[in-house]
Amino acid sequence: MLAEDVQAASDNSITGMDGLALAGAIKAKKVSCVEVMTAYLDHIGRVNPKVNAIVSLQPRDMLLAEAKAKDADLAAGRYAGFLHGFPLAPKDLTAAKGIRFTDGSPIFKDRIAQEDSLVVARMRAAGGIMIGKTNAPEFGLGSQTYNPVFGTTFNAYDQLLTSGGSSGGASVSLATHMLPVADGSDNCGSLRNPAGWNNIYGFRPTFGRIPSGGFLFDTSVTGPMARNVPDLARLLSVQAGPDLNEPLSLDEDPAIFAGSLAMNVKGVRIGWLGDFGSLPMEPGLLDVCRGALKVFEGMGAIVTEAKVSASIEDTWQAYTRLRCWSAANSYGAFYDDPVKRGLLKPEAQWEVEQGRKVTGADLPHLLAARLRWYQAFVSLFETHDFLAAPTAQLFAFDAKTHWPAEIAHKTMDSYLRWMQVCGAVTMTGCPALAVPAGFDAQGRSMGIQIVGKPRREIDCLKIANSYDTATRWPSKHPSPLAAA
Repeated sequence: MLAEDVQAASDNSITGMDGLALAGAIKAKKVSCVEVMTAYLDHIGRVNPKVNAIVSLQPRDMLLAEAKAKDADLAAGRYAGFLHGFPLAPKDLTAAKGIRFTDGSPIFKDRIAQEDSLVVARMRAAGGIMIGKTNAPEFGLGSQTYNPVFGTTFNAYDQLLTSGGSSGGASVSLATHMLPVADGSDNCGSLRNPAGWNNIYGFRPTFGRIPSGGFLFDTSVTGPMARNVPDLARLLSVQAGPDLNEPLSLDEDPAIFAGSLAMNVKGVRIGWLGDFGSLPMEPGLLDVCRGALKVFEGMGAIVTEAKVSASIEDTWQAYTRLRCWSAANSYGAFYDDPVKRGLLKPEAQWEVEQGRKVTGADLPHLLAARLRWYQAFVSLFETHDFLAAPTAQLFAFDAKTHWPAEIAHKTMDSYLRWMQVCGAVTMTGCPALAVPAGFDAQGRSMGIQIVGKPRREIDCLKIANSYDTATRWPSKHPSPLAAA
């Protein structure tokens, strides 16, 4: 690109591109990696002070040098892949070599990662340049992104509201066009809730699709985030794939996610779980979600009510006890140290305390409760091709509120309870793809989860792509900060 052409091109012509368009422009040498990095860093400089989504930003001269090296590779015929020259900022719960790795905790505020996590290594191998991190709550605990190290991340559409979490920084960075694509992670909705509240796409895949966790019981997974479904699928093709060091990783070629996403939705059966029969929902939320369901019906899908026969309350109790048991193993040593305990937020201390009440004799019963829920849930696929539910039980709330104490006048008995609609899906292990559903009268965005059969991420991507093509929510209703 000639110097005068660069001068004429606005930053928004680069940061406004979706991922596949940007990748094509870089590969065709219509735009250089240095130009891409410059545009993104300039945009981040304008926008990030308003939302606090990207943290630990690396020195500009170092990043431009890395971009220049990517241009040299391209000139020599060494094209790394989809992410060649992309500025990326992994979630601050995952390690990226040479960059601060705080977990949002003052205990680790000065820690520097000594190596890449698997997902970061895969994104780097595909050509990505790690420019920093995206903000997350302390240890990823809670669907509200704030911590004592970096502070609060604000919603992409209203900076008085929460971004959601724990992938709040990633979601806002995408929605404001500070990143072309992003990675996130999800336990009780951390990919789904902030995607819904920031009008983007977030995908919780089947456990093992993106390897992590070894043999230990875990309900947390890593997944992709993007502003459209083709970008989401292509990023998943980079992140996914088996790994011999991870015994539960899925042995399937991830290239399938880089293929066609075409699907005829006519006749597809979608079961609407709604409030699961009893969960409190903020007034107006289900109305926004039903608007999304009407889009599917307009494409020929058949939407009917669906109900899981097993007890959602028994399942929730099993989920929280298993989660807290895992947390007690992860953070128990910090809790036992009086100095470090004082650095743990109250919710982390609560999880350790609750987890230590779980005995070895309890575990088989808790896992049996999970199995009962799973079997009752997947039995719905005998009469439905997909299931759907909201991505949260209320709209984005005041960013100064740590967690909502009540929904629709019903008291929440823990800081986790208000995300029960996502936890119920987590306990199935099924892939769940969050798509934008629209906005309420106050301009607050909401999403729905499209839940597929176990290990059928490709089906979720295909039906979501049809919906994306029909609605174009992120591109038609961008954050006002996207063009700042």
